[in-house]
Amino acid sequence: MIFDKTGTLTRGAPAFSGVVAASGVNEKDLLAFAAAVEANSEHPLAEAVVAEAKRRNLPTLQAADFEALPGRGAQARVNGHSVIVGGPRLLTEGKVTVSLEVENVTSQWASEGKTVLYIVAEAGLIGAFALEDEIRPESHEAVRELHELGIRVAMITGDSKTVAGSVGQRIGIDEVAAEVLPADKASAVKRFQAGGTRVAIVGDGVNDAPALATADVGIAIGAGTDVAIESAGIVLVRSDPRDVVGAIKLSRAAYRKMIQNLVWATAYNLVAIPVAGGLLVRWGFDLPMSVGAVAMSLSTIIVALNAQLLRRLKLQPTAPLLGKNLSSSAKMGSFV
Repeated sequence: MIFDKTGTLTRGAPAFSGVVAASGVNEKDLLAFAAAVEANSEHPLAEAVVAEAKRRNLPTLQAADFEALPGRGAQARVNGHSVIVGGPRLLTEGKVTVSLEVENVTSQWASEGKTVLYIVAEAGLIGAFALEDEIRPESHEAVRELHELGIRVAMITGDSKTVAGSVGQRIGIDEVAAEVLPADKASAVKRFQAGGTRVAIVGDGVNDAPALATADVGIAIGAGTDVAIESAGIVLVRSDPRDVVGAIKLSRAAYRKMIQNLVWATAYNLVAIPVAGGLLVRWGFDLPMSVGAVAMSLSTIIVALNAQLLRRLKLQPTAPLLGKNLSSSAKMGSFV
């Protein structure tokens, strides 16, 4: 079971928690420049930076030539300067030098599991921000219950390996794929599928759609984007990772009922059809048509009653889960 981190295992609403400016750079100017770039971005991290600038009543600067850099960040021209805001990949690909004072602070942030955004102006690092995306309390329980069901749990994220490792360790994730570009998520799923491993993935964003379609079972969060929902085989009403466990329990229970009803119907008809055809006539037993009709109806009633026992299944102690395509037993059964 693979989880996308942001918005699935975490709340998807990161909060601004720290700032460090390079030598000679004013902290307020640093935040104002970054907010000007991020104002045109729809990423949750960008929204947190803009919200912090507004909270501090900083002047609103205008950005031009905005460009999103998938998996890296965003760039624009602010007051005639080329400003880029992004994660660690931005530094490695741009070969940007990090001063010792900034590196010490950002290393501490990363060790605490915080997301670090770097601000580069005219190819030079001018500072960094720390943002925290709170882990959902339900995530710990969901991972624990998946382990109890004998399912390995993985996480895909574009965050740095240090941040991803910290989050994964706190939740109990078995395997973490970090610094994965949005366009590479489907390829990451294929790597997990290597060797015939059956893979399910949970996501909510536009970038998750290819991965949801690639996995054996795609599970979308109901509060996610329409593209993700259309690409998934199952849609969860709540943004609660525990409902993934409920989906698996329901899938397995429904599969068991299918097998039980198939065995019952086969055994019943192996006896009933020959008897109806006159197998026992030589011994003086001729089944009346009316009795045969009742017997066939009884078989249908028993199968229906057995299926109704699914209502006794407790998926979650609170709100129930809803599947978009629970009738697709082939897709769900392939995962089970």
